[in-house]
Amino acid sequence: MFSEEIDKLSWQETTDCIYSKSEADVRRALSKEHCTVDDFMALISPAAVPYIETMARLSRRYTEERFGRTMSLFIPLYLTNSCANSCVYCGFHISNPMPRTILTPEEMENEYRAIKRLGPFENLLLVTGENPAKAGVPYLAQALDMAKRYFANLKIEVMPLKSEEYAELTRHGLNGVICFQETYNRERYNVYHPRGMKSRFDWRVNAPDRMGQAGVHSIGMGVLIGLEEWRTDVTMMAHHLRYLQRHYWRTKYSVNFPRMRPAENGGFQPNVVMTDKELAQLTFAMRIFDHDVDISYSTRETPFIRDHMATLGVTTMSAGSKTEPGGYYTYPQALEQFAVSDERTAWEVVRRLKEIGIEPVWKDWDGSFDQGFQHLSNV
Repeated sequence: MFSEEIDKLSWQETTDCIYSKSEADVRRALSKEHCTVDDFMALISPAAVPYIETMARLSRRYTEERFGRTMSLFIPLYLTNSCANSCVYCGFHISNPMPRTILTPEEMENEYRAIKRLGPFENLLLVTGENPAKAGVPYLAQALDMAKRYFANLKIEVMPLKSEEYAELTRHGLNGVICFQETYNRERYNVYHPRGMKSRFDWRVNAPDRMGQAGVHSIGMGVLIGLEEWRTDVTMMAHHLRYLQRHYWRTKYSVNFPRMRPAENGGFQPNVVMTDKELAQLTFAMRIFDHDVDISYSTRETPFIRDHMATLGVTTMSAGSKTEPGGYYTYPQALEQFAVSDERTAWEVVRRLKEIGIEPVWKDWDGSFDQGFQHLSNV
């Protein structure tokens, strides 16, 4: 399990190593066809700032070689804002006095139909708060069973589950799981997650292991930029990615680095603010480090940064997103989990992508592919 591996990595020593990187280290990393985690540290270090344009060109080249000039589009649906956790940065935390919503089957159906009216989406991400008593595996299985009548590719972003529970959900049409670690800093983790299931660091950091053991086709990883030193956090994620690729090599991986924004209403303030230039540097570094990993940007980011990065490394984007439960039809005025920065409609995003030479892809996976792979593995 990765919890055993991360305990071999010192947070402070990793931080010191990143900030000790020289321009010679950066040039060495840029000259390699295949980079190590140590090379990745050089590429995200302050020493790499003068090489960002070179990194951008290299990132574009690797992206076009592996993905062409395409962008996979998906849309999230929040099924519930009911949550038993106390994450200090999240609008859904249990202490927040707000109406709690759990969509009924009828409401789910209305949401699915409303999404299909927004555009020909085939990639759907189902999102919940962490409340297994009210929105556990049976609830998710029902949501997937209903959704697969409308969508070809189904992913979930929910509480970490047992391996056998992930396996069960794959039988209901599940193709992928996204589970952000938020921060890999074990010593500081419980400052942000003081109570609830999410306070168990090992349980969460080992969730991708359980997904791999269950044969989940796609695993999404991420850190929440704003909690801890971002360069160290993403380095730990790079270690995690390489570990998973060694152990579950048939699985497809994606990464995301959502940025927290300073709160305007006295809420949680991020400890670290990442600039647009730093986000670009990280995106280029990740693409150079791993040519095949999906890099995803959500509507947390502005149209400006999403449009510019669409040609330089990003391969997956959400579009037309609502981050409140039932936001497409049932409860359009419910409390959002986070504020959306890109409020364009799906078709406006598509139009802009085509203007900059990127072909939007509404569907890039189908359950029949799984059957084909299973047939080939038996030949």
